[in-house]
Amino acid sequence: MKNFETLVDATNDLTKRGYEANLSLEGDTIDDKSKDIHMTAEDFEIDEFYRFEGQSNPSDMSIVYAISSSKYNLKGILINAYGTYADDSSSAISAKLHHNQVSSNLHGSDRPVE
Repeated sequence: MKNFETLVDATNDLTKRGYEANLSLEGDTIDDKSKDIHMTAEDFEIDEFYRFEGQSNPSDMSIVYAISSSKYNLKGILINAYGTYADDSSSAISAKLHHNQVSSNLHGSDRPVE
């Protein structure tokens, strides 16, 4: 996995590598509003992710997901809050975003205690 200094650097690199859809978390789906696509947890894979802390406030954290879907033939970027401002939804989408597919790849102190 690459290391990036800023969220902008990560999104720019992902865009250059074909992750062009601007995705949003909308309740129980991840949506590409420009194409009216609404993906459930079974419809996508998390290819990469990058976690960033706010420079002035460490509790202001975001995570960038590189997401692909063979079902919808798309690659896109989802930016979501992490930590204090995270969505506390119990949906399947939220479970997938926070599952070991992601958390087991975190490094050191970023890794959740099981």
